[in-house]
Amino acid sequence: MSAAQWRKAMNFSATSRHWAGGRVVPPPAGRAATPASTPPAINGQRLWRHIGARHVVVLAAVLLYPWIVPPFFTFQIGGQALALGLIALSLTFLAGYGGMLSLAQMTVAGIAGYVVAILGESGTPQISLGWPWWLVVLFAIAAGTASATFIGWLSVRTEGIYTIMITLAIGVAFFYLAQQNYEIFNGFQGFQKVVPPVVLGVDWRSPVPYYYLVLFWALCGYFFVKYLIRAPFGVALQGVRDNARRMSALGFSPVAHRVAAYAVAGVIASIGGVLLVWYNGLISPGSVGTGWLINILIIAVLGGLRHPVGPFIGAVVFVLLQNFAIDLVDRERFNLVIGLIFLVIVLFSPDGLLGWWAWLRERAGRRLARSAVGGKDWRSVGVQQARPAGRS
Repeated sequence: MSAAQWRKAMNFSATSRHWAGGRVVPPPAGRAATPASTPPAINGQRLWRHIGARHVVVLAAVLLYPWIVPPFFTFQIGGQALALGLIALSLTFLAGYGGMLSLAQMTVAGIAGYVVAILGESGTPQISLGWPWWLVVLFAIAAGTASATFIGWLSVRTEGIYTIMITLAIGVAFFYLAQQNYEIFNGFQGFQKVVPPVVLGVDWRSPVPYYYLVLFWALCGYFFVKYLIRAPFGVALQGVRDNARRMSALGFSPVAHRVAAYAVAGVIASIGGVLLVWYNGLISPGSVGTGWLINILIIAVLGGLRHPVGPFIGAVVFVLLQNFAIDLVDRERFNLVIGLIFLVIVLFSPDGLLGWWAWLRERAGRRLARSAVGGKDWRSVGVQQARPAGRS
């Protein structure tokens, strides 16, 4: 976090040297207001400054992807990875920028998926209500966001292992509720034939339309998080993560910021839950079981918790292993393969695959710098050039 971002989030007046506690402080009497005493407005230009050539290349690649690969890779790999990555993005936002590790993000997505099946159309018409799809989606996102806010309200007053245990207990409780309730959740059978609607003559269940649908929402989630972490709320949330007591002394409410972060993560996870239930075409207690609660954590950690693109990279790796690891080992041993890879990454790269990529880029940059100065250490050469003339 840069000093400029910190001052903007704290509304600190560099001229008057007074903390505003979240409010703009007018300049002292007799002194005209200066641009330094007024925090600049947050606009979209900040976001575009961080978009480079690599973003354009990646965007072109994901747009052309369905026209290069077979439909299996478009739907099974691309569509599923983007939907899972969107759910894992909500966990990355909470853990990476809020310091709150929640194991209930798949539960939030599952609640949204169940609302789609119950209020919409499914293969169980005696329970499903058959409402219009657009109204069902709005209710699903609202229900998921409300449940995430409630989970946050329960868990934000704890830290560390206690937060993990509370969110895990909520996830397990919802699993058993869905499994044992037949009037609303249809018990262990769940709901079959939960398919996306046909809108404007487009069957969104088809591989290419579904891929572009989930890609659109994945990009929206990615850029929204990128913008939010640089906005005053995001910077203040990172301040709460680093030192909650100091932020409270400065006039910020750590509890309110954390609960709001859970609500934001709930919106992202709910959208991912709607897309995932449309991908699977069904929702059952197995979709929100303990295994999937842990899988979302694995996906987030595989890619890296310090960047919004990390969960999507982790989701691609996870889905590829899920589909092709059976060529090397038995299907029953898939979790063993995932566990070994997860263990290696945690031990040797705490920042996930992005951490390895950053390390490789830094190492390559050092090699290029050494070769540019004739094999000498670029740091020592820089020190010699910085010394004044006439001194040894």
